[in-house]
Amino acid sequence: MKPNLTSINKALIIIEKEMMAQVEKRQSYLSTLSESERKSAINLIQYLTLRSKDIRSLQNELHEKGLSSLASSESHIRHQLQEIRQRLGATYKPDELDPCSYAYSSNILAERSTSLFGTKDSNDLPHLMVTFDSGFAHNYAMIKSLLLNGMNIARINCAHDDETVWSQMVQKIKKACDKTGKSCKIYFDLAGPKIRTKLIGKGKHRKKVKVEEGQLIWLAYDMQYFNHHDIVINPTEEGLLDKIKKGDRVYFDDGIIKSIAEIILPEGVGIRISRIASEKKLIKSEKGINFPDTELGISPLTEHDLACLPFILENADLVGMSFVRNPTDISQLSTYLNDSAKGKNVNIVLKIETPEAVKNLPDLLLEGLKHKVFGIMIARGDLAVEIGFERMGEIQEEILWICESAHVPVIWATQVLENLNKAGIATRSEITDAGHAAAAECVMINKGEHTIEVIESLKDILQRTAEHRNKKRFIFRPLNIAKGFIG
Repeated sequence: MKPNLTSINKALIIIEKEMMAQVEKRQSYLSTLSESERKSAINLIQYLTLRSKDIRSLQNELHEKGLSSLASSESHIRHQLQEIRQRLGATYKPDELDPCSYAYSSNILAERSTSLFGTKDSNDLPHLMVTFDSGFAHNYAMIKSLLLNGMNIARINCAHDDETVWSQMVQKIKKACDKTGKSCKIYFDLAGPKIRTKLIGKGKHRKKVKVEEGQLIWLAYDMQYFNHHDIVINPTEEGLLDKIKKGDRVYFDDGIIKSIAEIILPEGVGIRISRIASEKKLIKSEKGINFPDTELGISPLTEHDLACLPFILENADLVGMSFVRNPTDISQLSTYLNDSAKGKNVNIVLKIETPEAVKNLPDLLLEGLKHKVFGIMIARGDLAVEIGFERMGEIQEEILWICESAHVPVIWATQVLENLNKAGIATRSEITDAGHAAAAECVMINKGEHTIEVIESLKDILQRTAEHRNKKRFIFRPLNIAKGFIG
């Protein structure tokens, strides 16, 4: 070997040894998993071992020598490393080769996606999930049309409507499936602990109040220490105010209004408004509040969620857990489902929508792998508010990579072709965003006036993207530009 190839091989040996050491440290956990899930967990641990290092120089050296730079090997990371080492002269016994080859990993992810999301018309496209509007309960023709145009999963949000409306939706979905011969999974989203504004001071009766940048307003549970001129907001979650620290950020209405906690008193928390990203400078009742810097310690399963679960168990194929933060949250829902399911299998989808969930993603995946099939949803609405919009592009990619390393299907959710859905025309940026969604196993569309047009456009965008990309790996079909030039 030339000296530079020798140094490359030595670097790969060190990485492989550390991968094996990290796996060995977790043998007690791995021994609890079935064979397929254990292979996935091991590959996840090995991938995270690699990604805990800066290997950019090594990747450049590998690329210069015409070898894999490990850049698109999430699903089979140690096997790929072993393949490189074999090209450099290393030898492995058959039982020393990691079983997660590219072929095996592609197959297991496809199998789990089908188990979770059902069958689909084209293997080249992700599954399509459509959020149901209240009006769908009385619109069989719309549901039938959605099925015929490619809907694979119907999403019902338990934050809206009630069991009567949900039941009408379910009945019409099943009827449409029978009539069309198409299959459709039914997914229920648990509402979770959505913290909302309740104006109890100024603006209470109008349910909205004008605010300005630089203004001090208050979070409190009552008006005992305030007068009717003060803007006071009850965050509707008992015990929350005790956990806010000076300097913590507080966002209102999907991040439109940003404020900073400035005064911490027993009677309330004073927050200073630092940004209003809207011409209408209003805080309204029943709008969401986000606390990205505050460890809230709130259970993701609310009383409302628990009341919904019996109906969900009877009617759903999948259930989405909102605001999951740690493995204990998953255990809580799993225990309830196991105790109440009476033999019916309802698969769990974990919604990643807080900084804590992002930080704990490896542990969430390892806990999830105790189940034969589960999924991850990148819930980009709340997640963007919580982590900052400028970080969203980076974080959504990281979630995709890490989930692929665990062979866990991912749902790309929130505001996909949103402008097209609401106004009938897409923006340039959301077309690009929709193309990125092809890296996920499922794409979720929100409710809107132009849902059929969104499905048609999305399928076209995803099909074109799939001809150039498989997950993170770019593939080369002939380019018309190139063919025109070469002749």
